Amino acid sequence: MTANWGSSLSSDIAIQDLTETQARAELEQLADLLNQANADYHGQDAPQISDAEFDRLKLRNAAIEAQFPKLKRDDSPSERVGATVADGFSKVTHDVAMLSLSNAFDDEDVIDFDARIRKYLGIPQDAELAYTAEPKIDGLSLSLRYEQGVLVQAATRGDGAVGENVTTNAKTIADIPHRLSGAPDVLEVRGEVYMSHADFEALNARQTANGGKLFANPRNAAAGSLRQLDAEITRARPLRFFAYAWGAVSQALSDTQYGAIKRLETLGFSVNPLTGICKTPQDLITHYQQIEAQRATLGYDIDGVVYKTNDLALQGRLGFRSTTPRWAIAHKFPAELAWTTLEDITIQVGRTGALSPVARLKPVTVGGVVVSNATLHNEDYIKGFDSKGVEIRDGKDIRIGDWVQVYRAGDVIPKIADTDLSKRPEAAQPYIFPTVCPECGSDAIREDGDAVRRCSGGLICPAQAVEKLKHFVSRAAFDIDGLGAKQVEQFYSDGWIAEPADIFALKARYGSGMQQLKNREGWGEKSAEKLFQAIEDKRKIPLSRLIFALGIRHVGEAASNLVAQHFGNWAAFEDAMGQAHAHEGPAWDDLIGVDGVGTVMAQSLVNCFAQDAERASIDRLVAALDIQDAARPDTAGSPVAGKTVVFTGTLEKMTRAEAKARAERLGAKVSGSVSAKTDILVAGPGAGSKAKKAAELGIETLDEDGWLDLIAGL
Repeated sequence: MTANWGSSLSSDIAIQDLTETQARAELEQLADLLNQANADYHGQDAPQISDAEFDRLKLRNAAIEAQFPKLKRDDSPSERVGATVADGFSKVTHDVAMLSLSNAFDDEDVIDFDARIRKYLGIPQDAELAYTAEPKIDGLSLSLRYEQGVLVQAATRGDGAVGENVTTNAKTIADIPHRLSGAPDVLEVRGEVYMSHADFEALNARQTANGGKLFANPRNAAAGSLRQLDAEITRARPLRFFAYAWGAVSQALSDTQYGAIKRLETLGFSVNPLTGICKTPQDLITHYQQIEAQRATLGYDIDGVVYKTNDLALQGRLGFRSTTPRWAIAHKFPAELAWTTLEDITIQVGRTGALSPVARLKPVTVGGVVVSNATLHNEDYIKGFDSKGVEIRDGKDIRIGDWVQVYRAGDVIPKIADTDLSKRPEAAQPYIFPTVCPECGSDAIREDGDAVRRCSGGLICPAQAVEKLKHFVSRAAFDIDGLGAKQVEQFYSDGWIAEPADIFALKARYGSGMQQLKNREGWGEKSAEKLFQAIEDKRKIPLSRLIFALGIRHVGEAASNLVAQHFGNWAAFEDAMGQAHAHEGPAWDDLIGVDGVGTVMAQSLVNCFAQDAERASIDRLVAALDIQDAARPDTAGSPVAGKTVVFTGTLEKMTRAEAKARAERLGAKVSGSVSAKTDILVAGPGAGSKAKKAAELGIETLDEDGWLDLIAGL
């Protein structure tokens, strides 16, 4: 099925005007869109949404989370980096995670970036604070590991923690040295593999002459070329490499970002000549404008400028958020526009039953990329109104046959921003959004205050059932070799599987199973044997993966890890879900007391187990599995490991963010509220109701100095 890009978002409603119901619905849609976008872009080299649209949705997601912190989903873009490793490559675990960057979109964002860093570090506005600024290359991230000066390993970013081993392919790139002289004993160089415009055009010309596939843009061509299983294909492709960072090193390259980049250059790496040092936010903006002015003449694609704190000691103090460093930001270039004909509007049904409208466009080239699909958000957006009835686009609706304005930047699918009424066909009729599911015919209901219309069919809706099964076998869930989306659709259509438990009964249910499967098109005896063995191998599954695989609304990969860590084993988790069904009492308080689990997520978890049909399906699945207890972090020697800590009041020797990050590194659970589960309250000046409640509950209370003494030396 095509990716669900026609998301039902209330994105034309100001954040402050969203109701909690609207915010919850929109966060769900954003999570689905952006997690899929990461998989398409990083895992498949086949993006289905533009860079600008991705950035816009990610920014809105963050803004809604800030406005409604209790609704934050752990499968939101703020908790994800890249995508999992593709089949065909061995895995490489990065010694130092390869993270993504947060984004700036205008001058004010750049000024705010500088202000945040100064506030975090306690640096006055009139004190000098230097940054580097360099072009953001639009390519594929690559890590090169050298030992004793010899290139021993090359790996893609993957999901940030685990990448693909592409060593043989990387060695075919002329810009990548095989040996270094004068390098540290261990040096992990990071940079971007890209393709120049001239080489890209020549490659597509050769592809045309040979009857081969044409590439949409240089980034896709570079990514697809590096990730070939046959290194000779990579060798034949004109790939280049810019170095801009490092991972594991046995000896520091420099004490500054700029100095380290120049050191990489002396070692023989190509570094971008437009990299410079800036000392004020205005210097950064000026450098950005200078690079943007040269963008069309560079001969390779860039999509912004990256700013990094130059002092590496300050970078160390600033540290990281869950997926991005605090000391760097990408200032993105603005989007592009084009006009084309809207040929049709189709409806897609997601695994949660959401009906999402997608614009089918007459193909149009925008910035060198041909696009044919776009998001229409939701039925209100099509009508020309937000969900509160306020006009957007001056109240103009969108109709099939309209001449529409397409908005994109970077890669592929855009959104429809406007329509030209002067070119509207006389026969064009207002679009009537369906009130029944196009997949199963069930009523499609839109609850009050919700921007999303959902199929009420549940388990009888094939779209929902298939999408849930696809989710179950996805990379972050059961990840069964040989059982992907295509096979799930085939087996479901043939009546072989209807729910997850059926997967583990395949062989037994159909006798040997082997004979029936191997006679199907696309299957042989060996592939059938491998599939059944892969299914058997996944009977043993970690608790966190099982929880994620269940596809419970609002419960993403990171949240599943949190819940698994908290309960430890399936029996405890299952028992807690049963005891918390009334949404009150000790079990409920314990669940919502898990840092990162809010009321909305807790309700989804409990409600899932309270539905008879859903619970029966889960029971059938669990009976076929060997569920592994959650692994505990290695925090030996930490006096706060496993304890719940709450910070309140003003901290004077470190920021709240630094204190929270340090506590979590030591194995503590940091909560925002005091309860009977709280072990330690760290109270600074101005502590109020939390300190009073802690005293009433007899909870140990420390001032900032007492806290620092407790964790001293760790």
